[in-house]
Amino acid sequence: MASRTEEASVIDAAGFTVRRSIRIAAPPEKVWRAVAEPAHVSRWFGRTELDGTGVGATGTMTFGPDDVIPLRVEQVDEPRLISYRWSNDDALGHRPAELDEGTSTVFTFTLESVDGGTLLTVVETGFDRTSDAAVNMEEHRTGWDLELDKLVALVEAEA
Repeated sequence: MASRTEEASVIDAAGFTVRRSIRIAAPPEKVWRAVAEPAHVSRWFGRTELDGTGVGATGTMTFGPDDVIPLRVEQVDEPRLISYRWSNDDALGHRPAELDEGTSTVFTFTLESVDGGTLLTVVETGFDRTSDAAVNMEEHRTGWDLELDKLVALVEAEA
């Protein structure tokens, strides 16, 4: 099975969303750990710390000393779906100290078992509530391409 992307991330400007689907040559349980367990998420994305597990767990995702993003688990349907809300408004030029319900976006990972591995889809929504929807959608589109490529390489190397 080809393990690289089926498509690059795409922007739905009318729906204020960014979406990407990738095939990963690894079983869903391995992909689930990579997107749902902070120690595993930290290996390919930002350093992720949560105060607990399941819906309502809060914490941060850190990409550097001045790049700490407030984060909360919004939905879990193990091992098929997990959603996170984060205050990651790149166009602002700074990060809020707390999760801002009014301007945060939600990204959802959906996993589907397919022949030879897993189809992972990420959809990020809510850009219409950010400071500059077009800038933020483009930043996150390129970000999901970069970050999910790292996820694929890591998970497939360990499969």
